[in-house]
Amino acid sequence: MEQQPQLEHSVSDGVATVVISNRAKRNAMTAAMWRALPGLLGGLAADRDVRALVLTGAGATFCAGADIASLGAPGDEQQTLAVRAEEALAAFPKPTLAAVRGYCVGGGSQLAAACDLRFAEEGALFGITPAKLGIVYPASSTRRLVSLVGPSAAKYLLFSGELIDTERALRTGLVDEVLAPGELGKRVAEFTRVLVSRSQLTQAAAKEFATGRTDRDAYWAEQARSSGDTAEGVAAFLERRTPRFTYGV
Repeated sequence: MEQQPQLEHSVSDGVATVVISNRAKRNAMTAAMWRALPGLLGGLAADRDVRALVLTGAGATFCAGADIASLGAPGDEQQTLAVRAEEALAAFPKPTLAAVRGYCVGGGSQLAAACDLRFAEEGALFGITPAKLGIVYPASSTRRLVSLVGPSAAKYLLFSGELIDTERALRTGLVDEVLAPGELGKRVAEFTRVLVSRSQLTQAAAKEFATGRTDRDAYWAEQARSSGDTAEGVAAFLERRTPRFTYGV
């Protein structure tokens, strides 16, 4: 029996894993999947046990984009669904990491770019393909891409719709680490353990500041004073022990 396209998720040891699953179409996102993602992320964001999130694809592919057949003719509704999902992912309050194997194209690249970090397995291919369909790429998505890879690399991807390999993706800043075949899962598990062990206060403030927000300096200074994380971190360093951070717990 063929499995229905869906977003699968699990939570283990502080890490939520969301899996894009539509194997018959290289994990292309259906309309229902685009609609479901913001609500799923909202629930995980509210879960105090979740301290980091990994987005990946089922099997050997991350996501081949939008399932055009499920969306009908490309248009405003399709873009609205994709942008809402992308913005919900970008706004997720904990660190997010895209673990990429195989194709990461179109809407798949849009989702990967909305994550804080991207780790990829050698052989993965990235592409942003609206020019092949005569679609205007959303302004918010374009700005996010430019902030990630710079204007020239963004124009290369958007103007041509060509696929690039992991070597070029790493060089342009589209991915943060490239792993040998078979090593991606191990590295993601190792790195997310590091993320879970760190101060959620530091991570939450850094995530806001990195987006360019400039109106919350006083808020985060007060959070630092009242949370106890700074005092705990310094004490743990001096006592040569693992810190027990409590912000967000």
